[in-house]
Amino acid sequence: MSTSISNRLVSTAPRVLVVDGSRMVRQLIGRVLQTELPGVEVVGCGSGGEAQQLLGEGVFDFITIALRLPDMDGLELARFVRESAPQTYVPIVVVSGDVDDRLHRRTLGEDVTDYFDKALGFQALAEFIRGYVRPEGSADGEVLYVEDSRVVALATRRMLEKYGLTVRHVISVEDALALLETAQVRGEVGADVVLTDVSLKGELTGGDLLERIRRDFGYGKGRLPVLVMTGDENPANQAALIKAGANDLVEKPVEEKLLVTKLLFQLRVARHLSQRGDAA
Repeated sequence: MSTSISNRLVSTAPRVLVVDGSRMVRQLIGRVLQTELPGVEVVGCGSGGEAQQLLGEGVFDFITIALRLPDMDGLELARFVRESAPQTYVPIVVVSGDVDDRLHRRTLGEDVTDYFDKALGFQALAEFIRGYVRPEGSADGEVLYVEDSRVVALATRRMLEKYGLTVRHVISVEDALALLETAQVRGEVGADVVLTDVSLKGELTGGDLLERIRRDFGYGKGRLPVLVMTGDENPANQAALIKAGANDLVEKPVEEKLLVTKLLFQLRVARHLSQRGDAA
């Protein structure tokens, strides 16, 4: 994040640009954001061209973009933002109902910071945005963390514990499975969220752990969210992890704010689904 934007986040209320062809959607997002983030300035526009003009007139701290705009694809607008200083480092989140399909094909592109499925509701979107522009000072939840590098694990564990999360670190998939099996015997899940690296020493990988959690334990994305850390930039391999049931991917080297935002968001969504009785 650039220095100018970082200073803005500290000194002033955040400015959020909402780009969506539906006026109703823009109004709904704006109302929820103003409720969840008092003082936020929400600027809405209905086309890519209008957004480009607004971006040329001022700086925003966060941008949401619909994939389908009246005059261009949302990813085209995201690319424009990246090429237009001083907006280069602003978080850009795609908000759409067909994100899942593009995510499976890994076609969202490198210009997008993150993505959000409209099916989760605008309340969840507001919480998601808050994680970026106004991070929580503390959180609660138990993270099952699988990482075979003790140096990396120590740094990441301290990072997560700083936010109030409880971290149970194991060095192999076998250890993680044993922990989950013991918990299942007690009638428990064993963690609120799993954070695992893909490449691990031993016979089993993070992908194997993901498959076992979804297939053998029968825990769906809402019951036990799984975030997978990977340094593999191959879109096909990333798509395979998503199709296998990963809630999200975190590319390495890990950026603290992005990791914590994704982790806390998955915890909030899982609790929301649990309260509604939708967690599988």
